[in-house]
Amino acid sequence: MRRRPVNSSSIKAVGYDGSTRALELEYVNGSVYQYFDVPQPTYAGLLAAPSIGSYVNTEIKPYHDFTEV
Repeated sequence: MRRRPVNSSSIKAVGYDGSTRALELEYVNGSVYQYFDVPQPTYAGLLAAPSIGSYVNTEIKPYHDFTEV
């Protein structure tokens, strides 16, 4: 999945596949996690959030299963 860089102290880049609704987050420490069944509006909210790390912690992690890639 192609990722785009983001301005965040904890997340280096994000990727999204609308056909599978998979969100991929690359953290600054090098780890990569894929979150499942993430709606497109949630991804858009992530990109627009004033704090991407806070958005991930409140809007993505509590609601979506994930795996380390």
